[in-house]
Amino acid sequence: MTNPSATQRSTLEYVVDSLRHAILSGRLVPGQRLVEADLTRELGVSRGPVRESFRRLSAEGLVESIPNQTTMVRRYSQLEMKELFEVRAELEALAARRTASRMNEACVRERFLQATQPIWEDHHGMSPAAYFEENRRFHQAIADECGNAKLTDFIGRLQLPMIMFQLGNAIHGEAQQESVVEHRLIAQAIVSGDADKSAQLIREHLRRASEFVDRMPADTFRP
Repeated sequence: MTNPSATQRSTLEYVVDSLRHAILSGRLVPGQRLVEADLTRELGVSRGPVRESFRRLSAEGLVESIPNQTTMVRRYSQLEMKELFEVRAELEALAARRTASRMNEACVRERFLQATQPIWEDHHGMSPAAYFEENRRFHQAIADECGNAKLTDFIGRLQLPMIMFQLGNAIHGEAQQESVVEHRLIAQAIVSGDADKSAQLIREHLRRASEFVDRMPADTFRP
């Protein structure tokens, strides 16, 4: 006999996982309204799991609900985005320092080199989607190999993909190339085992990203 509560939980997890993936992959973009009727039809579920998934994803910072109005994919204000970059700079500097110090472990070195391989490819004329994926893999590789599960988790919770999708097509051409060059310099410092230089370079990289946010049009952000 099927356990009703287990079935309800599995349905809820399916809805939560589906929406989380759609948000973090960019299929649902910052500021996009989430319409219950559309989601129940698309996912083949009732309204209950959809509403509960909104509460779950709101707690994760992925969606935001306006009372008696609507639920939408979270869109950051300029101040919120600046604050996120400030926190990321310190956490990722620590992660880069720790990852660099582990380059004498052959398995760690090999995983890091494999994960960051895309940064060495030709990036001229790269689409925003391709750049977002390269950027995601690079930063994730540093977090994954730092040897501190809590630090890896904290960095993941900062939701870098959502920031990138919100900035959207503004990151192109010269800005993309500069970012990739910085990624290569950081990777070289990490692979060489230079912990101090790795931390310094990634702080500077994220500081420049924060300065880029300062130059974005006001309508890029939530008021």
